[in-house]
This record gives sequence, structure tokens and C-alpha cells, in this order.
Amino acid sequence: MNKLSVTDVSIVIPFLDEAESLPELYEQIMEVVLKSAWSYEIIFVDDGSHDDGWDFVRSISKTNPFIKGIKFTRNYGKSQALHVGFELAQGEVVFTMDADLQDNPHELPVLYNKLINENLDIVSGWKKIRHDPLFGKTIPSKFFNWTARRFSGIPLNDFNCGLKAYKREVVKAIHVHGEMHRYIPLLAKHAGYSAIGEQVVVHSRRKYGKTKFGLDRFVKGFLDLISLVFVQRFGKRPMHFFGLIGSLMLLTGFCFAIYLGIDKLYLETEGRLITERPEFYISLTTMILGSQFFLAGFLAELIMRSKQKAPNYTVREKI
Repeated sequence: MNKLSVTDVSIVIPFLDEAESLPELYEQIMEVVLKSAWSYEIIFVDDGSHDDGWDFVRSISKTNPFIKGIKFTRNYGKSQALHVGFELAQGEVVFTMDADLQDNPHELPVLYNKLINENLDIVSGWKKIRHDPLFGKTIPSKFFNWTARRFSGIPLNDFNCGLKAYKREVVKAIHVHGEMHRYIPLLAKHAGYSAIGEQVVVHSRRKYGKTKFGLDRFVKGFLDLISLVFVQRFGKRPMHFFGLIGSLMLLTGFCFAIYLGIDKLYLETEGRLITERPEFYISLTTMILGSQFFLAGFLAELIMRSKQKAPNYTVREKI
């Protein structure tokens, strides 16, 4: 790592109603960064909290110039919080961690050393031993991670672990939006950063408050994965997907129409009308659907080439 860099590490911490845990988390982080002799910055992103968490961030920023903070006007989700944190981050290594004290800051040097010594782009934490409800989170999480491995081709055991380390160039190259924070390794892989490692980390029991996520996150996560795989494969060439399906359907319908015409002119002996035959409706339906698929691909291609995405969050206050 280039020790001449202005900032060695950035620590991005999104939070939502975690006022009780923030002081203890801050103390642990400071202990780690001072012991490691890193130049650092800590970036807190308040994702629309209703408690006093932002007041704490504001107070420590007055005494510590290496504290940065962003407060959203409302809850936009973890992906948007990470996105704005990545935009602000200047460290050569960028850490992410949750604010609920279930991620242990003393794991940061281990992730840092693995990232540097093995020349990786990302090191993802693996909560091998979990302290979560068995049926509420543990089993659904295992199934979710198995599905994500199968779809993405990335051999991670824990995609959703909030404790990760990235090279700065990785977080600057990806755009995290929607609910895609679960799939940052996949976003990085498609951006050309495929050196992805995993490190077993300690998963602590929640000390304060309760989880902000329900079982619906696994359903959303699965749908997001399908969406992401599709967008990554066809996002820059939607015509290749929709156009291919539309062309095949148009060709199928046209072949049925030719068959009906030949059969009516040369082979039909019963004198039935073409509209009385089921093949006519198959031909008509496939050609209509094929035209719609082809048009969808064409319009998607035009939109993709002309529309630029704008950040969909609003900042109330910045430190």
C-alpha cells in the first residue's frame, strides 16, 4: 500500500436508529485505527433515523476532523447510503460495516492485511458462526447465499455480510442503487475486479435495539439477483435478448401463416375457413407477441443509450 497517500483507510458506516450503539462503536473503531497507525476517515451515513444518532455524529465531528457525515431526509435504504459513502471515501482501502455492533471493528486489520498481502480487490467477511434466530435469519440466509453463489459464479459463503474491505478503485467504479448492496461483489466482478477473497469474522449478538430487516428482504434479494444478472448480461445490449425472442416468435408465426396459406390453396379439401383453424390463432398470437418483444428491445436500446441515471437521494445535512 502506498504510505504516501493522504488517507490510508475510509470506514463507511450506514445506520438507521442506532443511537445506543454508535458511541461504543466509535470508541472501538478509534482504538483500532490508532493502534494500527492508519491515517483514516470515518464516514457516517444516517439513512433517515428518528433517534439521536445524528446528534452524536455531529458532536464527535466537532472534536475529530476525520469524521464525515451525511444525513438523508428520509430512509432511502442501505444501497443509497453505501453509494454516497463510496462517493465521499478517499482512503486507499475502504471498509464497510454495520452500526449495530454485530460487526467487530477489531477485524478491520485482518481484512486490511488479507486485501494487501494477497493483492485482492475485495475481502468479504463470512459470519461462519451466526448469533441470529435459526428460522428467522440463519436458514433463510444460507439458502439465499447458496442461490447467490449459483447465479453469480462467485464462491462466497456470505454475500450479505456488512463487514467488507475494498480497494478504493473498486468502490469508485461501481454504482450501488436499489437493493444491490447485497451484490457488490457481483457488481465489482462485472466491472473487471474479480479478485475477491473471504475472511471468517466474528458475528456478535445484537446488543441494542432490534433488527431493521424482515424475511421480505430474502424475497427482494432473490428478485434483485435475477434482475442484476439480467442487467449485467443484457443491460448494454437489450436488443440481443428481446430482439432474439421477438425474431424467433415472428419467424414461428410467419411459418404457421405460410403453412396455412399453402394448405388452403393446395391441400385443403374440407373447405374450412382459415379463421376456423387453431393454427391461425397460434400464428397471429406469436407474431403479435414477437412484434412486442422486438419493439421492447428497440425501445430499451434507445433508452439505454440516451438516459443517464441521477442519484435518487436527498441530503438534509453534511458534515
